[in-house]
Amino acid sequence: MQILVTGCAGFIGWAVAKRLLEEGHKVIGVDNLNSYYDVRLKHYRLEDLRSYRDFKFFQLDIEDYGKLKEVFENYRFDAVINEAARAGVRASIEDPFVYMTTNANGTLNLLELCKNYGISKFVLASTSSLYAGQPMPFKEDLPVNTPISPYAASKKAAEVIAYTYHYLYGIDVSILRYFTVYGPAGRPDMSVFRFIKWIMEGSSLEVFGDGSQSRDFTYIEDIAEGTILALKPLGYQIINLGNNKPHSLLEMISLVERFTGKKAKIENREFHKADMKATWADITKAKELLGWQPKTSLEEGIEKTVDWFKKNWHWLKEVKL
Repeated sequence: MQILVTGCAGFIGWAVAKRLLEEGHKVIGVDNLNSYYDVRLKHYRLEDLRSYRDFKFFQLDIEDYGKLKEVFENYRFDAVINEAARAGVRASIEDPFVYMTTNANGTLNLLELCKNYGISKFVLASTSSLYAGQPMPFKEDLPVNTPISPYAASKKAAEVIAYTYHYLYGIDVSILRYFTVYGPAGRPDMSVFRFIKWIMEGSSLEVFGDGSQSRDFTYIEDIAEGTILALKPLGYQIINLGNNKPHSLLEMISLVERFTGKKAKIENREFHKADMKATWADITKAKELLGWQPKTSLEEGIEKTVDWFKKNWHWLKEVKL
């Protein structure tokens, strides 16, 4: 297949594009390479993808309908996987406008072009942040109508417009709600990356709350596998991709300590009201519809991530958090 992967220099977009290429597909990748976090990580991922013969890259923003249209005019796609997004709960409170324009309007641009160019399959990256306040484990049919951050609200908007295009034009849509994705070359605004870097450089760890809050940490390779499995025809489905085994931040920190061989110095901060106390995915639908379940334990995933840090420390130590 030939597939458009947006946000291909982002963490999940890179992993999805890489796996597609390894499976023999052709990938057209787009990314605006914005500076929300240190662009050295984006360039690292992009250079990795450029080593594959069947990868082509265009630097553009999914908010730019005209530039996107040029790509659709020049390439025929079997599917679109939209991983392009402004991510981060706390950052969305500081600048809500860019979250709505990228996550909602950008998704609308892609759906309109799918309709116009006869592309029948659309995969949308969404988020477990929508489940705030709901009973756990989180199931896809919960009424996620009260998002507590602009980030979650913008992702909900993207989900809703995707349903509209499914209903009106028959586009087959898979919406994937990811749960706390981590791993090598991860996002530096996420706790796993930050904690490993801080411990390795001997800095104090900034922990919001007492560290007892839990997350359904899900390893990047498992997420990439589930995303590609969701390319199958499903109609319109919302599917959780999570590890189904929540761990507290303190548990995660203890694993980082073990694999780095260093002791963490923790500085506690006030818990942020837009954060969630816990996440826990019910992955029954993923098992039934995709034949997917995670393979990587938190222990194994943290070990692999720390190993990647050690191999790349010569430049990672300069990455700004």
